[in-house]
Amino acid sequence: MTERALPVGRRACLRYGEAMTYVPDNPLIVQSDHTILLETQGPRFAEGRDVLLGFAELVKSPEYIHTWRLTPLSLWNAAAAGHDADSIIEDITRLAKYPVPDSVLQTVRLQIGRYGRLRLVRDGDFLALEVDDPVDLQEIRSLAPAADLIGEPLSPRAARVAPRARGELKQILTSLGHPVQDLAGYDDGDPLEMKLALDGGSGGEPWSLRDYQVAAVDAFHGAPGAMDGGSGVVVLPCGAGKTLVGIAAMVRLGMRTLILCTGRTALLQWKREILARTNLTPSQVGEFSAEVKELKPVTVTTYQMLTWRPSKNAVPAHFRLFHEASWGLVIYDEVHLLPAPIFRESAWLQARRRLGLTATLVREDGHETDVFALVGPKRFDMPWKRLEHQGWIAAARCVEVRVPLSPEDRARYVVAGKRAQHGLASRNARKGAVLAELLERHPDAQILVLGTYLDQLEFLARRFSLPVVTGKTPASERAEHFADFRAGRTRVLALSKVGNAAIDLPSASVAIQISGSFGSRQEEAQRLGRVLRKKEGDNEAIFYTLVSADTIEEQHAAHRQLFLTEQGYPYRIELAS
Repeated sequence: MTERALPVGRRACLRYGEAMTYVPDNPLIVQSDHTILLETQGPRFAEGRDVLLGFAELVKSPEYIHTWRLTPLSLWNAAAAGHDADSIIEDITRLAKYPVPDSVLQTVRLQIGRYGRLRLVRDGDFLALEVDDPVDLQEIRSLAPAADLIGEPLSPRAARVAPRARGELKQILTSLGHPVQDLAGYDDGDPLEMKLALDGGSGGEPWSLRDYQVAAVDAFHGAPGAMDGGSGVVVLPCGAGKTLVGIAAMVRLGMRTLILCTGRTALLQWKREILARTNLTPSQVGEFSAEVKELKPVTVTTYQMLTWRPSKNAVPAHFRLFHEASWGLVIYDEVHLLPAPIFRESAWLQARRRLGLTATLVREDGHETDVFALVGPKRFDMPWKRLEHQGWIAAARCVEVRVPLSPEDRARYVVAGKRAQHGLASRNARKGAVLAELLERHPDAQILVLGTYLDQLEFLARRFSLPVVTGKTPASERAEHFADFRAGRTRVLALSKVGNAAIDLPSASVAIQISGSFGSRQEEAQRLGRVLRKKEGDNEAIFYTLVSADTIEEQHAAHRQLFLTEQGYPYRIELAS
């Protein structure tokens, strides 16, 4: 048997007696278990990565081969974002090194086809669950958790649903593998006339929305007359202006708005940006917090405030805020951190428009499907590297520095339990010497030292005479430290987990992570984001992670880095002496 001649760069292989094409420069190897291997060293690596970002999830990312997986949720999000099965299959087969297994192609068609098969629509004062095939409705009625939420039949292809069951039904059906496309529309909130202050206002610089920010707002609201806009998630890297996307979406809608964020620092930043970027006045923008309780046309509060309970078994005291005003829009900042109690309350808010903002949809608690069902599907996503290449965020280098334990710490480590091992590795005393060397390596940079263990962070802050901000730092002192850093009066600032999200320190160009939260991908993405703000002149950022060598911390670091590797940030390894 002889091999047929093929064009240069291609050759025929034989499988089960049939010729199959092998394309050596293509980066993808698609396997029948729905994993996709992406070769990092080939000429089409970046193209393959950017394609996979649209419909697959990263599983692991060692140096030469990255493993991705097609999942129902990744394909449903792709469908909601406008991808169809034919375009996904075309991209996979175009970039595949070998023929794609039929089972994978069938899965793509099946899961993409599932989004839109069940639809919630308006039916007078009620809702209706519509299907194309009566068999689908019979199947849904047979699912015990959902059966009680589906009312009388309206036709062989539709059944009544009470408005109060809208969120719960979507949540249950999505968890059972039946995503619901919500076309029931929304109740309008109280009108609020406002516009963007593009001239910068008094003393401000003129500005405009960037093209991708406009595209994100367009994707959230949907096409004119379309019923599937008005709920969903916009995914953009830290430093890319997610807050401006939220403000622009609010202004375009022109209705009363409730904004939920991660803490009071973020709350104050939202207030400051709203007043600077719109024509709204302080009398129209309120704060609902432990210090101030205002209910105004635009109200900003925190997740902690809404979930606070006066006693362990009590109902959260401030959930009433969701219902005390006629909100037209609810914005969930850092939606990947949304607490479970807010999910439950969000199930009652389905008649209100909902916008989630985040740098990553990754959740360590497995609640990604709840974000999809209750806040909405992913409407817009922009690869971090694409924004970097366009100059909107800083170019970043990621470096993992492996630090050996001392002989004494190594002896304690080998006999400790796993949780204790993580603490010993994270608090490795030799990280102090490495921190000193890195501070000297960047004598002119503004640097953030990021840690999880307060005792370690406070010890290093004393050793190097650094100001430190933790959850215990009073708000006034915290604001003073941030102001000093922004103004350049402080060159190095130490931050605990309070620095993981929603802190605007645009001049920071170097971050040194001395300890992290086990394998949290969310945290890694947020911490890199602290140094990604666009800067004048040298627009490069460096993110160091100090990891104790030959310990469980190496495994946790590898997991934390998954999301950033997915976005195209490989980690260089350095060995500390």
